[in-house]
Amino acid sequence: MMTPAVTRRFPAARLLIGCAAALVLMPTISQANDTQIRFQLDWRFEGPAAPFLMAAEKGYFAEEGLDVQIDSGSGSAGAINRVASGAYEMGFGDLNALIEFLAENPDGPGIQGVYIVYDGTPAAVFARKESGIESPTDLAGKTIAAPAFDTGYRAWGVFAAANDLAADAVAWQNVDPALRETLLTRGDVDAITGFYFTSLLNLEERGMSEDDLTIMPFPDYGVPLYGNAIIASESFAEENPEAVQGFLRAFNRALGETIADPDAAIEYVKNRDGLINVEMETRRLKLALESVVDTPDAREHGVGGVDEERLIEAIQLVADAYDLPSVPSPDQVFSSRYLPPTEERLLFTAEGE
Repeated sequence: MMTPAVTRRFPAARLLIGCAAALVLMPTISQANDTQIRFQLDWRFEGPAAPFLMAAEKGYFAEEGLDVQIDSGSGSAGAINRVASGAYEMGFGDLNALIEFLAENPDGPGIQGVYIVYDGTPAAVFARKESGIESPTDLAGKTIAAPAFDTGYRAWGVFAAANDLAADAVAWQNVDPALRETLLTRGDVDAITGFYFTSLLNLEERGMSEDDLTIMPFPDYGVPLYGNAIIASESFAEENPEAVQGFLRAFNRALGETIADPDAAIEYVKNRDGLINVEMETRRLKLALESVVDTPDAREHGVGGVDEERLIEAIQLVADAYDLPSVPSPDQVFSSRYLPPTEERLLFTAEGE
C-alpha cells in the first residue's frame, strides 16, 4: 500500500528517472539514424592513414551524420574488389588499379574515385649507386625486383617511355613484397620499384641510407599518373550523395589538421594500433605528405580534385601500359560532384607563402 503514496508524493522523481533514461538512449538512437559506411584502407594502420582515423576518433564523421567503420587492407586491388562486391561502401586505393578494374569489368558494378589524396603516384625506382646508376638510362641492362602487383612494375612502360628507355631494356624479378628491399640491400638486384615512403624506410631499416641510393620518383621523371584516391560504390553514392559529401568534408577537415601537425596526427594511428613505431610512422606520414600530397597542382587548385586533361592522359597511359581491353571514360573513373568547395580544399596556401 506504500507504492501509491510514494507515487503521489514524488511525481517529480518519476519525471527525472524518465529524463535520465531518455538521455542514456539518445546516443544509441542518434547512431541508429546515422548512415553507416564501411571503409576499406589500402594497407595497414600506418602513418598515411592518420587523417582517416583522426576524422573517426575526433567525431568529424559523426558530426556529418555518419557511422564509419575503418578497416585495414592488404593492397589497392583488394580495397577496390571489396567495394565492388558490396562488402564496403567506400575505400582507399590506387586510381590506376581502379582504371584497370573498370576496363576489365565493363559490365560490373560502378566504382568511382571521389577525392584524390595522392596527387602523384608514390611509385619510385630505388637503385644502388655502386651499380653505376645515376639516371633512368643507366638502368639499361640492369635487374629490377618488384612484386607483380606493384604500381612501379605495372606502369614501367610509362616511366621508360618518358625517359628514353626501352621497356624491355631491364630484366625483372617478380618477388614477394617482404623480400624486395632485402634483395637490394644484399646486392642481389640493381634496383627495385616501390612506394617512395615505404621502400625508403624499409631500406633504411636494413642499413642503406639515401646516400647509397639513386631515387627516381615517377612524378619527378615525367610520369603524370595519379596515386591513391578515396573511392565509392557508384550505387551507394547515387543513393546517399549527402553521406559521401559528408565523408569527404570530414576527411578534408582532418587532412588539413594532419598537414598542419603530423606529429599530433600520428597519435590517432597509435590509438588504433598501439604496436606501431611512432617515430617511423611519423616520418612515413611526413614523407607521404611532402612527396605526393603537397604538389604544385594541390597548392594551386586544392587537394582532392583532378585536372581533366591530365586524367584523360593518365587513363590512356595506364590502358597502354597495362594492355587493357578497353579504355574507361574520365566520368567512369572520377566524379567531382561530392567534393567540398575549392576554397575549403586549399590546404596549403596559408602555409609557406
